[in-house]
Amino acid sequence: MTKPPADAAPATEPPPRRRSRRRAADPGDELPVGTRQSTLSRGLVLLGLGMFVLYSIAPVWWLIVSATKDQRDLLYTNGMWFGDFNLFHNIDQVFTYNDGIFFRWMLNSLLYAGLGAAVSTLIAIAAGYSLSRFQWPGRNLALGAVIASFLVPYAMLTLPLYLLFAKLGLVDTVWAILIPSFISPFAVYLSKVYVDGAVPEELIEAARLDGAGELRIFFQIVIRLMSTGGATVFLLSFVGNWNQFFLPLTMLRGEEKWTVNLGLYFWNSKRDEAGIDLTALVLTGALLSIIPLAIFMIAMQRYWRTGLTLGSLK
Repeated sequence: MTKPPADAAPATEPPPRRRSRRRAADPGDELPVGTRQSTLSRGLVLLGLGMFVLYSIAPVWWLIVSATKDQRDLLYTNGMWFGDFNLFHNIDQVFTYNDGIFFRWMLNSLLYAGLGAAVSTLIAIAAGYSLSRFQWPGRNLALGAVIASFLVPYAMLTLPLYLLFAKLGLVDTVWAILIPSFISPFAVYLSKVYVDGAVPEELIEAARLDGAGELRIFFQIVIRLMSTGGATVFLLSFVGNWNQFFLPLTMLRGEEKWTVNLGLYFWNSKRDEAGIDLTALVLTGALLSIIPLAIFMIAMQRYWRTGLTLGSLK
């Protein structure tokens, strides 16, 4: 039996393994430049977001803490932490001071903000639908005027409105606040954007072919399809009307018609003859005044998020 040559490799020897290019990371190794830049950018973004959250939450936290204090604690305790808990006493003082005028101010603000936002939303949707789905002479000019009106500060319109309402005899009435809140150029433009994305033109044409009139199409089709966009427009209008200050300051004389913001401003600018601490009342009233807004925005959060997403598609 012949033996294989000595220099011949055995047939069963496995092929040599390739060395893996990966190796354990050495603690002393430096990260690549791209990885270092990515880590640095993420850190800066997180730092910026944290500062923004702190900037947003800190005033609200200070208001909540201050509303639980009396005059002494407001002056001699840490402004960002609690002292003696007097919140319920302060709330009782707010609602009983000056025959409970604060409750009337809250109702006035709800009336001005709620009714004004409802009518403004209906007008804005109708105007946006007209700008989006109808062809009429001067449509582009009207749309340009709506966009250009964003450049005019609302405070500049207060004096012309006052002179106009003075001639009409509407100064110191609720209509002096409601009528200006019915018209919002930004709401018109936002509704036009929503109609472009939410109301198919083919559906409108099909309804017309079936014999539906324009009013029926608007109220039974457009309004239903614009429920999300309408809720967003209503929410923005409500918050804007609730926060109005300069217009009520100019138009209203009797404190029975004041808004809560205007009433708290006058509480803060005068001294009380009866010795009641108005500083604590103002802070507690400010805290109470944001509760309806917080409840309203939380309740409509679903419409708010969906509405903003829909508007961003166009």
